[in-house]
Amino acid sequence: MKRVITVTVINQSGVLNRVTGLLMKRQFNIESITVGHTEQPDISKMTFLVNVEDERKLEQLTKQLQKQIDVIKVDDITDKSIVMRELALIKVMSPANLRGEMNSLVEPFRATILDAGRNVVTYQVTGNPEKIEAFIELVKPYGIKELTRTGVTAFVRETQKTEKPQLSILK
Repeated sequence: MKRVITVTVINQSGVLNRVTGLLMKRQFNIESITVGHTEQPDISKMTFLVNVEDERKLEQLTKQLQKQIDVIKVDDITDKSIVMRELALIKVMSPANLRGEMNSLVEPFRATILDAGRNVVTYQVTGNPEKIEAFIELVKPYGIKELTRTGVTAFVRETQKTEKPQLSILK
């Protein structure tokens, strides 16, 4: 099962290496990782998308990460209401005679054309990983020349869904 883990850290040299080292020791496969400054310049947030087979291993990892001196907060936000985005840049083979067809296909994805050559168009698409995968599958028959993805970044929404209260019938 894929889990979205965020780690808020003090922005210092070597922190990323120590955090990913712990993930490696626990044999977690990191599917994607993003790191960037937060609203505070000396604080960074790491977002990991990891495959988790054993929930106990994830709990142990979380506890070990919390013990790291540069780690401020560790959160598994997978089951919360979250905003999650990824960016992909995709160079697609696109002879001039197919461009109109391709543009109508990619329009629902709100993909942006960043560059166009004689036989290649570079698209930028953002969204959740499933949207990116769907876009890639759509353009794959045309021939993907090059592809790069940023990995997911995410945070918890301000308003969380709450379960409806159970109504009890009074007799």
